[in-house]
Amino acid sequence: MTYRLGQLGRRRFLGVGGGLAGAAALAACGRTSGPVSQPGGVVPGKYRGRTRIVLWSTFADIPGDTLKSLADAFNESQQDIYVEVQFQGSYDECAQKAIISLLAAQAPDLCVLSDVKWSKFYFGDALDPWDDYFDPGELDATYNKKLLDEGRLKGHTWWLPLARSTPLFYYNRTLFKKAGVPDRAPTTYTELYEWAKEFTKIKINGKAVALESYQKIDGDWQFQCTAWQFGGAFSRGLDVTLDEGGAVEAGEYQRKLIFRDRIAYMADSPTNDMGNQLTATVITSTGGLKQLTEMAKTGGWELGTGFLPKQKKFAVNTGGGGLGIFRRAPRERKQAAVEFVRFLARPENAATWAVQTGYLPVVPAAVHTPELAKLMKDDPNFTTAVKQLELTRKGDQVRMMIPNANVRVYTGLQGIWSANTPAEKAFHGVADQLRKGVDHYRETIEKHL
Repeated sequence: MTYRLGQLGRRRFLGVGGGLAGAAALAACGRTSGPVSQPGGVVPGKYRGRTRIVLWSTFADIPGDTLKSLADAFNESQQDIYVEVQFQGSYDECAQKAIISLLAAQAPDLCVLSDVKWSKFYFGDALDPWDDYFDPGELDATYNKKLLDEGRLKGHTWWLPLARSTPLFYYNRTLFKKAGVPDRAPTTYTELYEWAKEFTKIKINGKAVALESYQKIDGDWQFQCTAWQFGGAFSRGLDVTLDEGGAVEAGEYQRKLIFRDRIAYMADSPTNDMGNQLTATVITSTGGLKQLTEMAKTGGWELGTGFLPKQKKFAVNTGGGGLGIFRRAPRERKQAAVEFVRFLARPENAATWAVQTGYLPVVPAAVHTPELAKLMKDDPNFTTAVKQLELTRKGDQVRMMIPNANVRVYTGLQGIWSANTPAEKAFHGVADQLRKGVDHYRETIEKHL
């Protein structure tokens, strides 16, 4: 069966994809029994007779091309399985389509799910544990333990690391040197603020350089680190704390930079603005390293990286996408899909993925391959992310587990960044929404933890 959104209607698609309705739909997926068919597509003639596997991907541009090339290499490496990569848009779009697809008794065999989406499918009993398809100890022997453990609940592995990242501090070394400030990442936000007085005096192409900009969509991920560093959190367990203490202090710090000092702003793409030297620094994903490196070369400036600044303490989270496998897919297809996952996890292939995309090497053995070892030697910026990985921690439970929590938080942040809304006021309304979500889903979440 070839599934189209029109079969269920746009209105129902939008309703199911968002927030509470999406969670209810996932619960329905878990209660539904029987196998699901695959999304439409055909096996090319040269691979005729093979078991077809469909992977729904969220990767475009360089990561998308790299994943496609790895799938092509897998298809050429054996004679039994054909993997077809189907791009489904952003993390949110892909998750929405997966919900609808499951309701329509159709699903991909592998699906890329983000750090804030996979647990919703787990709570909806839509995922199969990966442990059932690997030899005992195989997963632990293959993947980075810290990242692997993030996908484990109740003694089973539900989410395998693939495109994992952490926020990094990126800075324009050329501007820092010109401003006469130290050529390194700042130790604290206080130190960064003092330095900003020097390099924000500089003009590039007639425009004053800003300190930094904040991600309009999904900026809650980076801000979670800032809240931690100021001594706050989005939540303590399932108790919402976004509207108090360090989280509010962090929001006020950024509001001050924008509206009092006028050296920061909200942007559609902070990475692009940094690359075009509109800002001297940016805190963004490890996955932006390759793009910023190329933009620096093109723009004639040097890129530097470092650990995130701290304030009251150091803290950094993880993010990005991993792989889920749906419970209702036929076992034969799931077993075939596992062979492709094993292929991606070979050290040489994991190294290719990391080198080409800038994502973290999720397979520790990959760092010893010639390709990745050379990159880490030639480009210390890449080594920064690998070193910082050991200091990371998982995101706060409410952001990770309550439907639409990330959207609610970054919408609140947009009010701070664009409308000069005091942080306590902006976060109070968001926190109330999150607490209602906790009240609604606490029993389901605690049952699955």
